[in-house]
Amino acid sequence: MRILIALFLVSGSLSAQKGDLYSKKGLAIAGYDVVSYFSGEAKKGDASFKVAHQGVIFLFASKENSIAFRSDPEKYLPEYGGYCAYAVATKGKKVKIDPETFEVRDGKLYLFYNAWGTNTLTLWQNEDPEKLIPLADSNWKGLDR
Repeated sequence: MRILIALFLVSGSLSAQKGDLYSKKGLAIAGYDVVSYFSGEAKKGDASFKVAHQGVIFLFASKENSIAFRSDPEKYLPEYGGYCAYAVATKGKKVKIDPETFEVRDGKLYLFYNAWGTNTLTLWQNEDPEKLIPLADSNWKGLDR
C-alpha cells in the first residue's frame, strides 16, 4: 500500500500542470460544477451555463448554480487550487484529482486523487483532517503557482 501511495504522489505531481489553477486546458475541475459539491453531489457542468473566473472556465449544471457562483465565487473555489488536498498536506505537491472524490468541510471544498487503488479521501479521513488542513495550508503557501 505504501508503494502505491508513493507512486501516486510521484506520478500525479508530474502530471499536474504548474500555474494551471483549478483547470486543465482552461476548464475548471474537468467541467464539474463546483456549486453542486456543496449539495453533496459531483455533477458535470453544461456548456450552456459557463462562467469565466481568473482566466478559467467553470461549467454549471444549472442557471441557478452559475448565478450562485457569480455572486460569490470565492465561496465555491476548491482549496489548494483544485489539487489533491491530501498530497498538498502530506508531501507539499500538486497532484491531479478525481473530480468525483471530494469532501466539503466547514464550508470549504477539498478534492482528492482516486486511482490505481489509492483513494486519498479515505487516507485523509483516516489521518484526521483537522491536523492535515493546517499542514496543507502551510505547504500551499510555499508551492510554485
